[in-house]
Amino acid sequence: MSAALAAVAALVLAAPPPVAAAPRTGAGTVPPFATTATRQQASPTPPPPRLPRDFRGKGKWIVRDLDIEVPFTWEGRDGDSQMTAGGPQYPIWFTNLIYHDTLYTLTYKWPGLTEHPCSRIPGFNLEALNQGFENARFVGPETLRRTPQRRVNHWRVGVVLPQLPPGNHPRLPLALGDIYVDERDPGTFWQVLQFGVQNLYDPELDEWLVMDTFEHRPGTVTLPRRCEPPR
Repeated sequence: MSAALAAVAALVLAAPPPVAAAPRTGAGTVPPFATTATRQQASPTPPPPRLPRDFRGKGKWIVRDLDIEVPFTWEGRDGDSQMTAGGPQYPIWFTNLIYHDTLYTLTYKWPGLTEHPCSRIPGFNLEALNQGFENARFVGPETLRRTPQRRVNHWRVGVVLPQLPPGNHPRLPLALGDIYVDERDPGTFWQVLQFGVQNLYDPELDEWLVMDTFEHRPGTVTLPRRCEPPR
């Protein structure tokens, strides 16, 4: 059980991955550091988010209820990808990877955490992630009020159990997420809110990633030494 990429995977797949991390504003809301204003939709539904095979970006990982904000990187190379938040000098530090058709999560530091295993879920890759994104629901075009402002398409993904027809049935929102991608390029990710059980380490179960840069050129993906190589 860990943080970042596992969260994104949990948001789009019914198989729950390890835990994640981000800020406290509630599912579907927007943080004060990046509020959004809905724009009138003038075109048909755009293509859904799709993580590219090669990319690199930097930003912030935010856990609002813990008042934690740390540096964050997200990189991809040849279909593998890696998220890293914080570091040894910060209050939280974790990395999540899609590496050789396997999902890894490793939390080095987190408040109140005493065990630090490297979780491993085989049979998960970039194609599975993007296939999950195809089921995302389009919320609408918006503008992220940051510097610079970014025009984005807002998508929502989620896993609700049990899957029952409409009506008065008990339901558990296992994993919910709001994904903001560039309006001209669904492969450029600018912001993600994740909310639900996959954020188990956070008392409020919600966390944000906010990108300052996102480039379409190969990044660096490195499996930590304490993680077992794919079989």
